[in-house]
Formats: sequence, C-alpha cells, structure tokens
Amino acid sequence: MSDAAGVGPALRTLPPPLEPGTLRVVPLGGLGEIGRNMAVFEVRGKLLIVDCGVLFPEETQPGVDLILPDFSYIEDRLDDVVGLVLTHGHEDHIGAVPYLLRLKADIPVIGSQLTLALIEAKLQEHRIRPYTLTVSEGQIEQFGPFECEFVAVNHSIPDALAVFIRTEAGNVLHTGDFKMDQLPLDGRITDLRAFARLGEEGVDLLLVDSTNADVPGFTTAEREIGPVLEGLFGQVRKRIIVASFSSHVHRVQQVLDAARAHDRFVCFAGRSMVRNMAIAAKLGYLRVPDGILVDIKNVDDLPDDRVVLMSTGSQGEPMAALSRMANGDHRITVGKGDTVILASSLIPGNENAVYRVINGLLKLGADVIHKGNAKVHVSGHAAAGELLYCYNILRPKNVMPVHGETRHLIANGKLAQQTGVPAANVLLTDDGSVIDLVDGKARVVGAVECGFVYVDGSSVGEITDADLKDRRILGEEGFISIITVVNRTTGKIVSGPDIHARGFAEDESVFDEIKPKINQALEEAVMNTRDHSTYQLQQVVRRIVGTWVNRRYRRRPMIIPVVLEA
Repeated sequence: MSDAAGVGPALRTLPPPLEPGTLRVVPLGGLGEIGRNMAVFEVRGKLLIVDCGVLFPEETQPGVDLILPDFSYIEDRLDDVVGLVLTHGHEDHIGAVPYLLRLKADIPVIGSQLTLALIEAKLQEHRIRPYTLTVSEGQIEQFGPFECEFVAVNHSIPDALAVFIRTEAGNVLHTGDFKMDQLPLDGRITDLRAFARLGEEGVDLLLVDSTNADVPGFTTAEREIGPVLEGLFGQVRKRIIVASFSSHVHRVQQVLDAARAHDRFVCFAGRSMVRNMAIAAKLGYLRVPDGILVDIKNVDDLPDDRVVLMSTGSQGEPMAALSRMANGDHRITVGKGDTVILASSLIPGNENAVYRVINGLLKLGADVIHKGNAKVHVSGHAAAGELLYCYNILRPKNVMPVHGETRHLIANGKLAQQTGVPAANVLLTDDGSVIDLVDGKARVVGAVECGFVYVDGSSVGEITDADLKDRRILGEEGFISIITVVNRTTGKIVSGPDIHARGFAEDESVFDEIKPKINQALEEAVMNTRDHSTYQLQQVVRRIVGTWVNRRYRRRPMIIPVVLEA
C-alpha cells in the first residue's frame, strides 16, 4: 500500500512540472478529516475542481466559524479553471464555494438541480451571481480537456452524483458520497449498471468515499427510520423536537409523514432549515402535506400534543436552534415531558458539543432520543460490504480513498487490496499531496502547501494556529498582566509591580509572594546589563512569573509583562 500519509522528506517537496499526457490530482481537503472536501484535476494546463466544502471547527479552535480548503495552490491560476463540479448539496462539499467565487465569480459551477439550488441560495447571501450548468445522471459534458459523465448515486440528500472524468491520460471515477440503499425513499438508487459499464471501459483511478469503510456489512436502509419515528410520535404526549442536518430532505420527509399520521403540525426552526426545505419543496424533492406547516410565531398558540419542531443543531453547533433551546435563549422553551430526537450521526470531533446539548436538554426535563438508544438515524455512506461490491464491479487499476479520517482511509485501502488491487496501487494520501496518473499508474510525486484557512466572523485566513493557541491558553489557563515602572539610571522600581489576573485567581493577594522577586530580578537586570531594552526586561518578568506559577499552581496562563522606564 503506497502510504503518502507517511511520505518522507523527498516527497514533501514541490512536484515536478506536469508532463504531457499526464493527469495530476491534488486533494486540497477531505483526507484525514470529515469535511473540507475538494480535489483539483489538471491536464494540459487546465484545471477541473470537484467539490469545495467546509470543515466545522472543534473545541480546540475557539472562535472559529468555519474552516476552508487552502486555495493558495490554485489562487494564481483561476483563469485555468474550466469548471467546479459539485457532487451533492451537503455543506462539507459546497460550503466553501462562496469563498472560492469571491476570488473569481465566473468559474462555471456544475451540479444537479437541487445541489445548484442550494448553492445559489447560499451565494445570494454573499451577493454572488454564479454561472451554473445543471446536469443529471447519464449526461456527458466537455470542460476543456475533461469529458465528464455524471452517474446517479444514493446518499442522505437527493440528487447526488458521481462523476466519471475522461482525459487523454486516463479515466477517473470520483464517487462523491454514496451508499447502496436498494429501497431509497425517492426510488433513486446508486446506478450499479453504469458503474459496471464504466468498469468495462476502464477506471484508471478511483476516488472513493471512505467514511464507513471500517463499518462491517451494509448500511441500514433509510426507510427503516420511518416506522421508528412513527412509533415514537405515538408515545409522546407533549411537544416533539427533531434535530437533523438542514439538508437532510429524506429525514424531514419522514418527520412530515409521521406528523401527519399523528395529526401534528410541523414548524421548521433554524434559518438554514427553513431555506433548504423551501427549496426542496419548490423543486418537488419534499412532499409537504397541505396545512401541516406552521410559522414559529404561531407555535405557542397550539396544544403541545399537536406540535413537531424540525430543528437545526444536531451537531451541537452553538448558534443553532437546538443549542439555543438547551441554553434557554431561544423563543421555544423546552420543558418537562417534551421529547427531543437527534436524528443524525455524530460527526467525529463534535462529541463534547453534542453531549453538552443533550445534558442541557435533560436538565430542562426533556426526554432525549438519539442514535445510541434508538434507531433514529442511518448513515448516508457505504459500509465495507457495499465498498467491496463497488471494487468488484469497477475493477479499478488504482485507488485513492477520500472523505474520511486516517482510520477510514486505511480501512478502505485494505478493502481495495482484498478485491485484488495491488498494494502499490492503493494511495493513502494527505491534503496537499500531488498524484500523477500516467500510463495507467498513479503515484505520489510531491506535495504543495495545504493548511487550514479559518473563517472568524468577517475575516478569512487572518487567524493563525498561533492565534488559536493563544485563545486556548486564555480560555483554559487565564492570563496575568504585570505592569512595572523602573528608573532607567538607578534600576530602582518607581511603581509596581501591579499584577492583575483573569481566569486564574480570584484573590490577587496570592501574588504578594512573587512581587519582591520581580523587583529584585528587574533591579539586577538593569544594573548588570548596560544596554538593556524594555523587551529584555519584560522577558525577565515573564520568566520569573511563569516559573513561579508553574511550580506553585501547575498552570500555564498567558503572561503579559509591561515594563516602562522613567
């Protein structure tokens, strides 16, 4: 197994110039993480991008709203981009499109009807009018040197597509996110007949969804959730709140059907839920029974046993509707006897945030149903059994697992080997790795810079990892400021040290024992160092206070020394 995740220094250099007859693939996100999916393909100096998604921040990234792919690899070559193909409408595949189109607004955006409707609504908020091309399964389009054929795949959102890319250097199949649900709610299955046909034509490189590669067997059918929801709805005597992804049309459909069966009204809570479901209903992907929807302003006028709230916030996002309900700062008040159903998976990294919301809801007296105690969610990704079928049908020459953490990528690579793909042809790569496909052989030839780009409020890319480290220290350890005035000539302390702390100690008298040591160290530094600077004196204070705090309290707060010379 070719393991680019452990590439040595030689491969961590910039790749060589692209040779004629070679296809270059550069993943800029989605490898080693669940989110930020983006891959760039290059032939003859032209670029085709597949997906452009966001990654949601973890608790170790305080204050960050979103994490984008690093566009620096293509930023100076946007005129070479012949198209941006979107496989489906989930945020981890389309969420970063507005930030890319800010750099060049006329990049053609290609996707299915629902996918484009969702991204157009998002772009409208950013005041960007995109150039779009709607495609459907079976359609073939030419974008510069890339011929793209689109294939229907089943996922947890309607209208998902895989894309088969034909080039002079070989053929690539990018599955996007998919599973092989044989009885989907919308009747649209993953087109295995097309997969078989493409396999006969020849798949030189397969980029394949890895999210459930370490889950044995087959993913449970979506329609098994409906009876569970109906059963729960029949047991609850007060309000029901269902939290899910704002783009999970199938899950919302099941909630609408269960609500209708139990004579309940449904209210959408959360801006993205309201927007996305309006789009899905308008385009016919969501069937809304007449008279079932009510505005959130009118919910309080209805009896509790007639209300279902369909909410965002299933991942514990702090500003989403469910989190605000748990914190008591939403117009919907959760109370004793209410039932909250978390009808979604738990994205790795969100565990603490989700459990915090669950605990908050339980404290308010609500019953909380989730995947751990009831079958209220099934995954949208192919498990190991489905992936084995996929490999046996396609018979790819080379495999590059995508969309997953390292454990998922490795598990997927092992599945490929089990079906006969040589270990040397299974590429386990990092974001930023550069893969060249030539003469039917794919290999890692180098790497490009590919870091995290943080969105913090209105700033994009201005926050660094060092800034986040400072925020974590401030949040976890507190900070101490020390202000001292020193006589430049005599070295004597004129004023201070005045010590103030936040998040460290309530009683600032704890610093009485360190003040004499600060004075002594400063006086010695002034007298012993002729050409001392205030920076050097500040470092003396930082060292004295830091050592004392660490030894005395086993803490590492942020220390801000200010030394003025008089």
